[in-house]
Amino acid sequence: MMAMPAHSPETPEGGRIFFSGASRSLIEEDEIRLTSVGVDIGSSTAHLMFSKITLERLDARYVVAEREVIYASDILLTPYLPNGNIDTDRLAEFIDREYAASGIDRGDVDSGALILTGVAVRRQNARAIGNLFAKEAGKFVSVSAGDSLETVMAAHGSGAVAASAAGRTILNVDVGGGTTKLAICHDGKILAMTAVEAGARLVVTDDSDRIIRIEDFGTRTAQALGFDLALGAICDGAQKHQLAEELAARIGRAIRGREDTVWLRLAGLPRDVRFDGVIFSGGVSSFIYGDTSEKFGDLGAELAQALRAQAHDLALSVLPHANGIRATVIGASQFTVQVSGSTVFLDPAEILPLRNVATIKLDYDLAEEAIDPAGVASALSAALARFDLGLGHEPVAVALKWQGSATFRRLDDLSYGLILGLKPLLAKGHPLVIVADSDIGGLLGIHFRENSMLDNAIVSIDGVELSDFDFVDIGEVLLSTGSVPVVIKSLIFPGEANTETANV
Repeated sequence: MMAMPAHSPETPEGGRIFFSGASRSLIEEDEIRLTSVGVDIGSSTAHLMFSKITLERLDARYVVAEREVIYASDILLTPYLPNGNIDTDRLAEFIDREYAASGIDRGDVDSGALILTGVAVRRQNARAIGNLFAKEAGKFVSVSAGDSLETVMAAHGSGAVAASAAGRTILNVDVGGGTTKLAICHDGKILAMTAVEAGARLVVTDDSDRIIRIEDFGTRTAQALGFDLALGAICDGAQKHQLAEELAARIGRAIRGREDTVWLRLAGLPRDVRFDGVIFSGGVSSFIYGDTSEKFGDLGAELAQALRAQAHDLALSVLPHANGIRATVIGASQFTVQVSGSTVFLDPAEILPLRNVATIKLDYDLAEEAIDPAGVASALSAALARFDLGLGHEPVAVALKWQGSATFRRLDDLSYGLILGLKPLLAKGHPLVIVADSDIGGLLGIHFRENSMLDNAIVSIDGVELSDFDFVDIGEVLLSTGSVPVVIKSLIFPGEANTETANV
């Protein structure tokens, strides 16, 4: 049941929540300026972006009113050790060098986001990279992005989602080192997405065209063209053009929904969708948009040329991009909310605090009188898959937009749907974390316990409105108010409109 633990050294006195240890009460401030950093480490490249993010009070909300990138780091080709793991010593040197070049001390950073993709997600790499940011653990959101989440993030970061507003259908093509992510965006939402085994660094050569790195799908693509490639072999200009043409054709087939599944990492797109435009992002986009002509020993320039031809053949209008290779988070905004103690349910009390819990929105209309448990479960499963959270490695917070009456039947059906949809997480012992926008948290938590529906720990709170790409810290109950302090960290993308908000 709800508990009232004693104050810990980190618990603010008097129910007032302080911002980033700066001795300022966020509740009392009309404007907050944050220094935030986004760190993107992937299979092919690594880079950082430092930003100033301004939050302004709007009635009972803080709104992200302005964001300004104040320093963009050099782009490092991800360094590897002979065993295939990422060389974290060289990575640490790069990060330290870029912090120094930015003129920003690590202690002056208020919040941030560490995004790991590709081989950086592998357990040993992720642990070693995480250790580089151990001191920032309380401030940083750490995200391990698989194909689905990486595709979603690229579509937001490139500006494709924002560009699809007002009924337009925009295709985002994010071309990286190993894979290409495709997202169909319409009316500000992502309708469908896939990932293709096609990228610029499937084959990498030195200055004499001798292969120094080759991925499995680089070898298989060459074999499909009738020639063999291996480490130490020569891959000349003509062969690079052939490889690029084949990879671009593969991407083109995937765009039309006609690609053989052997080259796809996710389900294919619907067939022959008509687009109002295409936005390219990822490393190869630098060549497509003419941002660089530098050679990296890979297929980047050749693939860009072939993709421009594909866009012409498919009658795709190429639209401006937001940040190209930097189409990822520029950091995380942070703000704090007070949650009414009368609607908090915690069992057991020792479950708190929770930190950096990812949020998924329940995309199910709870306004209807009848709630279908299977429909709730299906919506949750889709959200977990979209954000690469379905394997149950970590807990998630389910954001509910509650409407209608709190009858036994409606609470019961919703509860069963939540249990079914979150089964992969609950089976691994993670707590059930529910964050509702209106007064239902306490009732829902009590319903689970009184009807013996779940043995897992339960954290059910309300009065907070969350969005996708939000991460929450839920602190211990404050004795003075009976409320729970909730810190919300929202990922900020360079291509997005200024619409992030939170209750305070």
